[in-house]
Amino acid sequence: MALVMGCSLGAPLAIVWALRGPIRLLPNAIVQLLRAAPTFVVMFFLLNILPHRITIFGNDIVISRQFTVALSLLPYSASVIAESAAEALRHWRVGSHLAALLLLPNLARIYFVLVMSSGSAAAIGVHEGISSILRQADQFQAIGDRLWVFAIGVLGYGLILQTGFIGVQKLRSHLAAQVTRRRRPSDLTESSKINGG
Repeated sequence: MALVMGCSLGAPLAIVWALRGPIRLLPNAIVQLLRAAPTFVVMFFLLNILPHRITIFGNDIVISRQFTVALSLLPYSASVIAESAAEALRHWRVGSHLAALLLLPNLARIYFVLVMSSGSAAAIGVHEGISSILRQADQFQAIGDRLWVFAIGVLGYGLILQTGFIGVQKLRSHLAAQVTRRRRPSDLTESSKINGG
């Protein structure tokens, strides 16, 4: 939900940001403002302030906690998507299509960051996450059972997400290598002119 909402807000910002002229200062300012919003502060604020039920046009709408968490991730999601999409549009405009396609692994990276910033995945690497695993392990007497709890915690929280990050990094490296190998001759000629070659 956070990624979809981020694309809905970030895409229009990116289109305006990729334009030339002073109009691009507006999305830049909005993105800087969104980026300054601390995710956990926004999450705490929304979870405690938003009502659980609102009425729109006579219809009762229940606001779930999942939606509230997704809404709290919107500032980060929209700001990073706007920045990445604007850069992709600039690459596309100058004819560097492979560089523009780096937007796709960037979206995957943003998704993994959103997963790590919400729910139980936010506990990775922080004291609360270790405490929750220790509390679960204390419920078992046998050392073997406790080790299973630790193994499941490491597997569930760490390895799966790290595998995703490694895959995204490899895809980014592959696409970057393709961009470098397939640079247009006009780009090389222009570069040599700039460097005095």
